[in-house]
Amino acid sequence: MRQSSKRTLSLLLAAGVGLATATTWAAESLQDVMKRRNLSQQDLLAAAKTYVPTGKRDEFVAFSSGGQSGQVIVYGIPSMRILKYIGVFTPEPWQGYGYDENSKAVLKQGAIDGKSITWGDTHHPAISETNGEYDGQFLFINDKANPRLAVIDLRDFETKQIVVNPVFKSEHGGAFVTTNSEYVIEAAQYPAPLESKKFYPLEEMNEKYRGGVTYWKFDRKEGRIVAKDSFSFELPPYWQDLSDAGKGPSEGWAFTNSFCAERYVGGIEKGRPPYEAGCSAKDTDYLHVMNWKKAAEMVNAGKGFKLINGHRVISIDTAVKEGLLYLIPEPKSPHGVDVTPDGKYIVIGGKLDTHASVYSFEKIQAAIKAGKFESKDPYGIPVIGLKDALHVQVPLGLGPLHTQFDSKACVAYTSLYVDSQVARWDFCEGKVLDKISVHYNIGHLMTMEGDSTKPSGKYLVALNKLAIDRFVPVGPLHPQNHQLIDISNDKMQLLYDMPLPLGEPHYAVAIAANKLKPGVRYKLGTDSRTDKPHPGAVKAGEEKTVKKGNKVEVFGTLIRSHITPETIEVDVGDDVTIHLTNLERAQDETHGFTVSTYNLHASIEPGKTITVNFKADKEGVYPYYCTEFCSALHLEMMGYLLVKPKGWKPTKVAALAKGSYTEAEYKATVKKVADTQAIIDSVVAYITSVNYKDFPDVVAMVEDAFDQLGKTKGLKEKHEAYAAKKDWEQANLWAEQIWQYQVKTADLGLRAKTYLEQNGAKKVK
Repeated sequence: MRQSSKRTLSLLLAAGVGLATATTWAAESLQDVMKRRNLSQQDLLAAAKTYVPTGKRDEFVAFSSGGQSGQVIVYGIPSMRILKYIGVFTPEPWQGYGYDENSKAVLKQGAIDGKSITWGDTHHPAISETNGEYDGQFLFINDKANPRLAVIDLRDFETKQIVVNPVFKSEHGGAFVTTNSEYVIEAAQYPAPLESKKFYPLEEMNEKYRGGVTYWKFDRKEGRIVAKDSFSFELPPYWQDLSDAGKGPSEGWAFTNSFCAERYVGGIEKGRPPYEAGCSAKDTDYLHVMNWKKAAEMVNAGKGFKLINGHRVISIDTAVKEGLLYLIPEPKSPHGVDVTPDGKYIVIGGKLDTHASVYSFEKIQAAIKAGKFESKDPYGIPVIGLKDALHVQVPLGLGPLHTQFDSKACVAYTSLYVDSQVARWDFCEGKVLDKISVHYNIGHLMTMEGDSTKPSGKYLVALNKLAIDRFVPVGPLHPQNHQLIDISNDKMQLLYDMPLPLGEPHYAVAIAANKLKPGVRYKLGTDSRTDKPHPGAVKAGEEKTVKKGNKVEVFGTLIRSHITPETIEVDVGDDVTIHLTNLERAQDETHGFTVSTYNLHASIEPGKTITVNFKADKEGVYPYYCTEFCSALHLEMMGYLLVKPKGWKPTKVAALAKGSYTEAEYKATVKKVADTQAIIDSVVAYITSVNYKDFPDVVAMVEDAFDQLGKTKGLKEKHEAYAAKKDWEQANLWAEQIWQYQVKTADLGLRAKTYLEQNGAKKVK
């Protein structure tokens, strides 16, 4: 018996009979650790509040924008452990996003003017809502650099759709959802002509440049944005920023703030002061108040809009005439407009002010009903007086930016950018309750489910722009710093610093982990990017290679520990398409696929089918293999792409490489098969003696295990037939193949057994 086989069998035997060895280590007390690491009691308390014991899970899951990476970052709270990066607007190699044909098709949706754009600047994620509560079904994220919006399905945490805004040239204020995710809100940022590829000089800013807010219609059943049913408000050339949808009494309305209401055009090179001076010269900007529900009813009835670039746009004049749009002065340079959980108030902080301003929706509606406006802006939009809309202004500190809410009534949290602090305050009575310093220059913040009608409280995360001295130096470019804060008591407590090294995260949202219901496998043969059956899917035994002219199409499968086919032969210049289906059903049994030097990669989760395509433009021998370590024989899970020269013909028929085997080795392999089967039988006996059917994950593992064992059918007769001919090589190899399937069966069985033991399985009578 070869040494590796002996080693594997001994491990299986040890696992099967539950053998273990114990090593005694010198005990170290808590006081010893505190002294050695120079920790205080406060340090230990903070650590205990964030510690998630091995095998346990976080209470909340956060989705953070990945900034210039164009991705989304997923991490747990309170552990602050990063769980995943989701490729959105940019390729993500681990998951093959942008390297297989299925995900390339999603990225291609984000092309602008026919040009592929493979980078993005993600800013504001939003979780889908039902009745104003996070439902954990979908995540939306915007691209500030290129006005785009993406849909991520939280059943598998994959990007399904990218839409390009048809009228904006930039945006910042996305993504924000209405209370039942009917629409996803996306606001423009820098004004520009709405017509595609239309040029007007900057001197015509006031007349020809426009801002806007788009309401993207979302079809929850299909899990896709429906562009033809979406619409936009044309707005003045103010710089629109963030948005929020009303809820409760303010349901059907939405609010978008703005800055640079001065409509200033800079030009240092022309001797003019820069934008930063001209865009912050006045004391106030404008809050846009929009009746989106009435607007949607109007455009869906085919009224009140014009088509720009094939997209429905409500003009400023129509919005004013129909009572869809109003303005209210707001503190200058705001960044964030946040509707309170009860929907009664709208909170805004101006970065160049010291106050948080709380507007009353009731007062806003009273002013509209009474026709009480202090003026109209230069575009004829009615302006409600600040005093007529204001509930209270609260002095919080320098640079109030973004506000989130607590589960406690009337309690809010606002980031103070200049002060590098978080303020806890009461927006009903207008008083500060507590402050805590963060490190450093906080931008956005989030509380758990803090955008919803039912915030959970407990924790707050400060999204700090600077890390400076908080982490081990890694060069001039420092990571961002997300700091976890305990808000469950009267005094806030800083618990944890977490570096985020992927990009500059701008905003994050957090949901209770138990609201997420991700799948663990796909229905066999699914194209995960479309959620439909993949036309290239095949089952075991149906694998084939089809060659038509210079096109080669391979229909293959993957399962521990082999790729079928194991050899693909093509001619140089052929167009090669490979479809691969992962036949696994066990949880987490992902396979990867790449071909040497052809710049392609795919991640194939259980049940999924993917496609890769390339031109075999260079003759030679190119190994392909599974990139995801999937089993003890992972390294053997490979094959060869043989790219033959034009007109190549073999000069002689040669036998494939073979080894030298003896009768004794064959008998040892047969014994190994018998010993391993005994282990399998003992594991099966345990599993069937308990209530394993009450554990869906175990049921899937058991099904997969028996599927593996079922592949041994007919192999015993085959190896015995070769043994009768004294062909010890073939006899040994076919017996060995039985053992390979047994190893995979035993691996699954032992995992199932351990799972049952750790999760309280009970004996059945």
